[in-house]
Amino acid sequence: MRVMVLHAHPVAESYNHALYNAVLETLEANGHQVDPVDLYAEDFNPVMGREGRLQYHDVPENVTPELKPYVDRLMAAEGLVIVHPVWNYGFPAILKGYFDRVFMPGVSFVLEGGESADKGRLKPNLKHIRKVVFVTSYGGDRWRTWLMGDPPRRLAKRWGWVTFGGALPPTYLALYDMNNVTPDGLKGFIDKVKRVIGRVF
Repeated sequence: MRVMVLHAHPVAESYNHALYNAVLETLEANGHQVDPVDLYAEDFNPVMGREGRLQYHDVPENVTPELKPYVDRLMAAEGLVIVHPVWNYGFPAILKGYFDRVFMPGVSFVLEGGESADKGRLKPNLKHIRKVVFVTSYGGDRWRTWLMGDPPRRLAKRWGWVTFGGALPPTYLALYDMNNVTPDGLKGFIDKVKRVIGRVF
């Protein structure tokens, strides 16, 4: 299976990057064709500017030369793993910007039956991606995050389900309160990630 692994952390020595490496190693060891997309290392520009917004609904002109390599990689994937930290109860800005700029009309969805390009019924367009896993780490503990409604988990499970049009919601693996987790606990979560990735893919 061709699996794209999307990563959003700026520090190569971070625990989150260790999770990313664990995902890559597990997939490669299991014989999958892996496409690593490290947004910071690739210097992805997450900012949708004026021109990008004006042509957002203009399919296929909205896939600019800058974005085409990212769109091509997404459309070639059969599986997707997204590895990221949770900052301020949300996605890092670079990852949110990736979704804003790459998951656009004609790519992640199409609009059918409308009177103009920006109207119509939304239909998922990433059904070729059969398996989706989110791997993440939180600074906040589970109770505080629950009190806030755990937006990243809800987005991943609900938005991800609708976006990819699968029969089941994406798998979500999260380590809460990571700064207070023991070294054994950190290693244990990496081992869990490897087991689940090996089982899902």
